[in-house]
Amino acid sequence: MTRLLLISSSNVHGYGFLDHAEPEILRTLAGRRSVAFVPFAMHDHDAYTLMIHERLARMDVEVTQVRDAADVERAAAIFIGGGNTFRLLKTMYERELIDPIRRRVCDSDVPYIGSSAGTNVACPTIRTTNDMPIVQPPSFAALGLVRYQINPHYLDADPESTHKGETREERIFQFHEENETPVIGLREGSMLRVENDETTLAGLLPARVFRRQEEPFEVATGSVIAV
Repeated sequence: MTRLLLISSSNVHGYGFLDHAEPEILRTLAGRRSVAFVPFAMHDHDAYTLMIHERLARMDVEVTQVRDAADVERAAAIFIGGGNTFRLLKTMYERELIDPIRRRVCDSDVPYIGSSAGTNVACPTIRTTNDMPIVQPPSFAALGLVRYQINPHYLDADPESTHKGETREERIFQFHEENETPVIGLREGSMLRVENDETTLAGLLPARVFRRQEEPFEVATGSVIAV
């Protein structure tokens, strides 16, 4: 059984770090008490792992740091944290982690938790990340644990703003000028719970779904998303 939790953001206004996601994290782990953490979206891997270790310890979950494929092979669950998506994916390629993570999650029933950049790399590609390309991975192809793209931290246009740059919606429309894959705009405080081929929206806010040459539409929290 494939079990994924894809979180828009670890930090949400009015909540402590990962507080809003704690019930869904425990549900996804399904009794497992250890997590292999992939810290490569941030520059200081040890400091990031320590932060996750201290937070998950409050949930009685042990955290170990992933450094190579052997750590993935021993994992009871995998958590990939947020930061810069390009740096994360580049390091995953360099350490030859793409295939081992995909195999463990898809073939060995290992739960996968991603937040922000960790959610981006669960998609077929990272083409719908918001991040600056501070490094160049060998490919934009990612884990492909789901069939659709996700835009974490999705923001609605502010009609009162004087900013005249592209809105998040306009950027996703541009993606669909070149690509067919559906995109889920995942607002802060929301997350996707994936079990086998069924995707359910959880968390605080509705999501916005984009399909090529169709009008985007809203999906309420608790709903199964047909993508």
